Amino acid sequence: MLDSVYSDQHGWAPFLGLERAVARPVVIKSVELLRFAGHYLVRTTSTDGAAGIAVCNHRAEYLHPMFNGLVAPAFVGRDARELEQLVNDVYTHHANYKWAGTPFWNCVAYAEAAVFDLLGRVAGRSVGELIGTPFRGEIPVYLSSMRRDTTPEQEVEWLKKRLDQTKARAVKIKVGGRMRNDEDSMPGRTEALIPLARKVFGRDTTLLVDANGSYGHAKAIEVGKMLEDHGYSWFEEPCPFEQYEETKRVADALTIDVAGGEQDCNLAQFRTMIRERVVDVVQPDLMYNGGLVRALRVARMAAEAGVKVTPHSPKYNPEMATLLHFASVVRHTSPFMEYLADKVTFEPWYTPAFEIREGGFVSVPRGPGLSVEYDPSIWEKAEAVS
Repeated sequence: MLDSVYSDQHGWAPFLGLERAVARPVVIKSVELLRFAGHYLVRTTSTDGAAGIAVCNHRAEYLHPMFNGLVAPAFVGRDARELEQLVNDVYTHHANYKWAGTPFWNCVAYAEAAVFDLLGRVAGRSVGELIGTPFRGEIPVYLSSMRRDTTPEQEVEWLKKRLDQTKARAVKIKVGGRMRNDEDSMPGRTEALIPLARKVFGRDTTLLVDANGSYGHAKAIEVGKMLEDHGYSWFEEPCPFEQYEETKRVADALTIDVAGGEQDCNLAQFRTMIRERVVDVVQPDLMYNGGLVRALRVARMAAEAGVKVTPHSPKYNPEMATLLHFASVVRHTSPFMEYLADKVTFEPWYTPAFEIREGGFVSVPRGPGLSVEYDPSIWEKAEAVS
């Protein structure tokens, strides 16, 4: 099954058994994209009147014509229990494969998440219970810094405050200049930040770095050796994400784990990345890669090859729900899941708040579907996005 490139979109036997969760068909009547206070949500309803809701990432602001015109129509009239096959079929619906890429698969992820919520609510089960057997109710997280505009001293100062506030035990910092061909965001920042972070955060804090494709293999190996000297745990996207040969040279030269895959959305490429050991930790983004079903396919490939997997996504709001359910059932995940480091304000229009509890854990939400509840009043203020 995994040997055929064509099986990237076809030929996958269902493995979730969603038909067993609900005895009768759950026919999708509508898939709506709504905007509320700058947030984008998908609401799907069944012909029986049940509803499922999911929050989109910020890219929906630019992708809504593709969602409404190409993706949502492929879901209407289908049985939600056939979601795995539906995710296959949306690829060829009206020649959608000609649009394939992260913009298209983001749109599929929006719809799929809402359908999972719908199906879970009809079944009275959480999404985690639909896709497997949850083995843990809380997930350890690392604080993920998104900043390169800080000096090394400024970076460790604000992150130390966040670590003290959250009692998290792991943090990821940015190095390099983001796709800058060996250039740093400011001269000498990386070389100063790596040892300073270890000194300030101490040996009991797990440290990770993300280069966002900053380096060619030679410079990446040089930085990687420095990371090893200071006891860092992983080196994410050392080279531009599409340059697999460069990344593999880095992974082969280092003992530190090399992570990557957040930008990828082709299952055949994930298979190559895993089979050729391009990375030690594969990171499908549950939005960019097209949703939970496709992330689980990547996880299955990784499990068969003995490679660790962790979902990419620095979030703190209802977008975390799918990630948490994924991490609650997939046993070969890396030790920590990503969490936005910036201090955030939890908004009152949804529960739970997805806050970090002491010790650096976020609880997997409990309840049917994605297990997120929304204030009913938001629907009076939400507007349809056409």
